[in-house]
Amino acid sequence: MDELQHRGLIFGASITVTTQNIREVSSDAFLGKLSAKGCKAAIFVEYVPVTDDSMELAPGDEEREYLKDRIDCLRKEHTEMVYISFPGDEKDTGGCVAAGRGFFHINSHGGAEPCPFSPFSDINVRDTSLRETINSGLFRELRDGGYLLEDHIGGCTLYEKRNQVEKIIAEGKAQNNIR
Repeated sequence: MDELQHRGLIFGASITVTTQNIREVSSDAFLGKLSAKGCKAAIFVEYVPVTDDSMELAPGDEEREYLKDRIDCLRKEHTEMVYISFPGDEKDTGGCVAAGRGFFHINSHGGAEPCPFSPFSDINVRDTSLRETINSGLFRELRDGGYLLEDHIGGCTLYEKRNQVEKIIAEGKAQNNIR
């Protein structure tokens, strides 16, 4: 951060929010340190469990309500930074922006995934154009099937629906012989 500030570059910080750190990472003290380093955006990303054993770290309704209220306050009182809540701001943007509704993630092998929290892919960017990628069978089904618009308990609607996502991929591979 010191180097970025020294060079006059604009940068932000991605902050993983858990049930254990939510108050610390949204505190004036923590955010003040980021601001002093020149940080211009704080992106609060709710922890998404990768196993059922870590579900207790995922913010629940109470924590999400606290974070929403805290960010509303920060946006009014500390305008030197931009504050984004993911997926908290989804309600204002019409649901999850994954699967080509705003972005998609490319993994280290070239697989196009709905997002980093939903590591499922039916297409590889090495073998196709970005236009074809964004219109893959998986992405189309997730967008058109309403999967991205539904409410969810944890930080990621697709994580909660991972069995359905895997089924979409399996059916697509059988239909289209995708490998």
